[in-house]
Amino acid sequence: MRQEGIRAQWVKPWTVTTKPTDFSSKLQTILEEDFNPERPNAIWCTDITYVWTETGFVYLTSVMDLFSRKIIAWNVTDTLEVSCVVDTVKKAKKGRHLFLPVVLRSDRGSQYISKEYQRVTADIQLSCSAKAAPWENACIESFHALIKREWLNRFTLKNFTHAYHMIFEYIETFYNTVRLHSHCNYLSPNEFETLHEQAEKRKRRLIS
Repeated sequence: MRQEGIRAQWVKPWTVTTKPTDFSSKLQTILEEDFNPERPNAIWCTDITYVWTETGFVYLTSVMDLFSRKIIAWNVTDTLEVSCVVDTVKKAKKGRHLFLPVVLRSDRGSQYISKEYQRVTADIQLSCSAKAAPWENACIESFHALIKREWLNRFTLKNFTHAYHMIFEYIETFYNTVRLHSHCNYLSPNEFETLHEQAEKRKRRLIS
């Protein structure tokens, strides 16, 4: 190799780039791998994924309710600023009208340890994936893989607007409303939540 001027290709070892903060050191993994709460708005999970377009990446931030696997809030941005997660959590809180405590699970990305994120989640209990344990956020990561495999990867997304409309179509007109989910006894997330609500109303009538 030396005589022929050939050198082995060296790959730089992966290193941690997220800097620890006072807040990140206090983060706890409350739920471990509990993916099946007994009621809506008990456990949410959130994550960010990259979506390629011809003009560059856009970023999809989603919040899922683990009870029904419903995407209760989502946001598409052209940057990874903290606002992408803050705005999505605000949408989730506004849309779900919380009455009981909710746990919100995420990874340890910089957006999820920021001061802005701490402020918007002040009334929510946070659970963070343990270091080197990404599977604890598997449900939302599985959804992001699903939307790409079933929908986005079938098209050439031209730009931010095109990506936004395609994501809207998948989540709002298919995934939440039509797509059958084994977790939901082969109902859509919306149907699963509707049946649960009807059952709870019957219980209250019997008690009263």
